[in-house]
Amino acid sequence: MTEQTKPMEEYNELVGRFIRLANSLKDEGKPIEMISAALMSASGIYATFVAAGNQGFLKKGGVDKITQVYRNNLLNVQKVKQAEAQARSKAPADDSASPTG
Repeated sequence: MTEQTKPMEEYNELVGRFIRLANSLKDEGKPIEMISAALMSASGIYATFVAAGNQGFLKKGGVDKITQVYRNNLLNVQKVKQAEAQARSKAPADDSASPTG
């Protein structure tokens, strides 16, 4: 295992935990749009805390930097989703599709 593997494994585990939480909220009957908005708000609040501390706030430059990080992350997610979709279209049909996430 390389030095980079461990942090990436931890990162993926954290992502999975948030997805499982979101799915459990969906299973409770919460609207998926509300869950998504709440996750984005919570992430924005936490990103502000990380960048500016508990009593701080972001100035325009800070908002722009975090917006760029979110944009890059979303673009990476879409690349992965696209690659997964292309791989599925080349693979034989499988009726045991994985759950949401």
